[in-house]
Amino acid sequence: MASDPLTPEETRRYARQLVLKGMGGAGQQALKRARVLVVGAGGLGSPAIAYLAGAGVGTLGIVDHDTVSLSNLHRQVIHHEIGAGKAQSAAGFVHALNPHVAVVVHGEKIEAGNAEAILNGYDLVLDGTDSLATRRIVAATCARLGLPLVSGAVSMFDGQVTIFAPGGPGFGELFPAEADDADLPSCEATGILAPLTGVIGTLMAMEAIKLITGIGDPLVGRVLTYDGKGGRFSEFSY
Repeated sequence: MASDPLTPEETRRYARQLVLKGMGGAGQQALKRARVLVVGAGGLGSPAIAYLAGAGVGTLGIVDHDTVSLSNLHRQVIHHEIGAGKAQSAAGFVHALNPHVAVVVHGEKIEAGNAEAILNGYDLVLDGTDSLATRRIVAATCARLGLPLVSGAVSMFDGQVTIFAPGGPGFGELFPAEADDADLPSCEATGILAPLTGVIGTLMAMEAIKLITGIGDPLVGRVLTYDGKGGRFSEFSY
C-alpha cells in the first residue's frame, strides 16, 4: 500500500502516538489513509467521532438525520447548538479539533434503500444507533460489502461493544431475528447516565483504531460489557 507522508505539523500533532511501540509512522499513515463511517452522532457517536478525529483518521463520514435537542447535551458532548443537524454539528466539531481530517456529512436516515450507497467507499463502520432495525440494516450491508463493523450499545448504567468482521460471527448470532425494538428499553423511558456513553463510545474508537493499524486483539466474536454501577468489565464469546 502506498505511503501517505505526514506533514511536519501532523508529526508534531501526533507525536505521542508516533512514539508508541507498534504504531509509529506506518500506523499513523494507516490512520491518515483510512475512511471511517460513524452511523449516529449521538451519545456513542460523539466520543467515537472526537477520538477518531483526534487520532488522525483521514476521512470521517457521519450519518445522522436528527437535530440536537436540549436533552441530548448532557451526554452528546460534541454538540452545543440546539436545533442544529447532528451530522453538520459533528462536522463542525471535527473541523475545529483537527483540520487534517476530511468530513463527509450524510444528513439522512440510513435505510435499506440507501445503506449500500452510503457505506460504499468506506473501510470501516461504527454503529452507535439506538434502533435495532437500523443496526440490522447496517450489519447486513457491512456483511455484503465485506466491511468490519464496530457495534456499541448502552442502557441506563450498562454498555457493551463488539466487532462483526468478515469471517467472524455475524449480527444474527448475537441478536436473534425475533428481537424487536419494542422489546428493548428506550433511553427516554429508562434514562442513561452521561459518562456511560463516553466509556463505550471511546472503546468503539479504540477498537476501530486497532482494526485500522493492526495493533492488538480486536473484539471479533467477543462482547466486552461494562457494569457502570459495579465498576466492572466482563467478556463473553458468541
